[in-house]
Amino acid sequence: MADRPETSDHTSIQRRISAAQDGNQPQQLFPFAGNPREPMPVGLPFWLQDYLELVDWSGRCLREDKRGAIDEQLPPILERLQIDPRHWLYLNRNFESRFKSLVGAAQSVRSVCE
Repeated sequence: MADRPETSDHTSIQRRISAAQDGNQPQQLFPFAGNPREPMPVGLPFWLQDYLELVDWSGRCLREDKRGAIDEQLPPILERLQIDPRHWLYLNRNFESRFKSLVGAAQSVRSVCE
């Protein structure tokens, strides 16, 4: 049991954080596909940032006397991970070039490949 998500060994959130800090996505986990849309690419229908904040927020809602509670005095997870908002925005806008994969509708991916 850990006191914060990024130190919780053997969890998907720790794998996702570690991979993202290296500029990758974990191969063994289902990728995030962003906001729901049509056609929807394969993946979880939200962003990694939303997932991190949801886990952090949920851990803060647990009672302090229970295992897994996140201390209210800890800064938010994105701040703890030292994610610069400008860098995060760049990664989101330049996803394809940064992660070396394409995301989007099949026709859009085909036109980029051509």
